[in-house]
Amino acid sequence: MAEWRSEGKADIVPGVLFIDEVHMLDIECFSFLNRALEHELAPIMILATNRGITTIRGTNFKSPHGIPMDLLDRLLIVPTQPYSDKEVREILKIRCEEEDVRITEKAKDLLTKIARDTSLRYAIHMIAVAHLVCIKRKGTEVDVQDLKKVSGLFLDVKRSSEFLHDELMFSDAPTNSGEPSTATIFMPPH
Repeated sequence: MAEWRSEGKADIVPGVLFIDEVHMLDIECFSFLNRALEHELAPIMILATNRGITTIRGTNFKSPHGIPMDLLDRLLIVPTQPYSDKEVREILKIRCEEEDVRITEKAKDLLTKIARDTSLRYAIHMIAVAHLVCIKRKGTEVDVQDLKKVSGLFLDVKRSSEFLHDELMFSDAPTNSGEPSTATIFMPPH
């Protein structure tokens, strides 16, 4: 390759390195990336995170996005904005079309609200399962009742966290004496 390159018969084109959840990398990974960026064949690097000021893994230091300042100084930061309800509805509509799922307008409205209140990912996962519920009831279009049933069967992150905290993990309810009790661990039945 080096010979072909020197003769002008070949070019080496650097690629694109996309790292999602970059705040999960530790300090050694960031050191490697910093060195790799100085190489003549360094890729275009795109880093994605949803963290603000957070601890750099492997250290006790906090920095924006959990990225060391020396690497952060080399980056162009592109801010993003949340989707509007209209954009979320369009994304969900396209996803329904891709999955060949027919859905009523009221169900689209509810699905958009669910996406806004929980997450777009959760709402997208509901489409296929609601379609199966619709088929089981011998329906032709996913309706509000199908989404409500699915929502009752599968928890989003917030409801799951609340359930774990309230029902399975700890109880901080005060005792009769008015003093807080010690945390009690509840185990689910086998």
